[in-house]
Amino acid sequence: MQDGIGQPLTRVLLSDQVYTRVRSLIIEGALEPGARLVESEIARQLGVSQAPVREAVRRLVHEGLADHVPRRGSFVAVVSQEDAHHARAVRVVIEELAARTVAAQAASTAFEALDAQVRAMRQAALQSDVGRFRDADITFHRLVCEASGNPFLPKLWGVMEANLRALRVVSDPLFTGDWTAMAEDHAALLSALKSADPDRAGAEFAAHARGDDGMIPGH
Repeated sequence: MQDGIGQPLTRVLLSDQVYTRVRSLIIEGALEPGARLVESEIARQLGVSQAPVREAVRRLVHEGLADHVPRRGSFVAVVSQEDAHHARAVRVVIEELAARTVAAQAASTAFEALDAQVRAMRQAALQSDVGRFRDADITFHRLVCEASGNPFLPKLWGVMEANLRALRVVSDPLFTGDWTAMAEDHAALLSALKSADPDRAGAEFAAHARGDDGMIPGH
């Protein structure tokens, strides 16, 4: 692994700091899919012991951004095109059902939280903060599932989320469009929910999950 992780960290919540630093490098593409996460090398570059690095890598594996191979080590997750296709097909079903359910409700307390995520995406786009944008994006869609009131949808989303984060490592570098436009696309999705038209909301969320709205499939 080449030097470039950054300056040594302060000794406060070291595992959290290591996790945040390495996670950002994965999400931003500085650590490419398949790259080995050498705990001793990361510890050396950050000026910490291997214990907080080991804990951070465990969290990355749990989140789906890294894979652990027994007797070989941990690596940045690699997602095949076949996996991406299957994940997208499942996501279309989950999001369409969640959106239809939320739109059919007379009122939703989730709208304020969803508005907050759209604002976070807009701000992240202005600052070119891809990691923050992705986090707000995924949170937006998770909140829609939670707002549906169907207890199985958040559980299914939870299973999907780790794969979606790994998928973004593969798909986002291919995006050459406008991140601000992508944020506004989510504002349009929120407007569809607020319309109280289940057919419109379901169709727009399904199109978004497929990528039919012009955004990268999976966003």
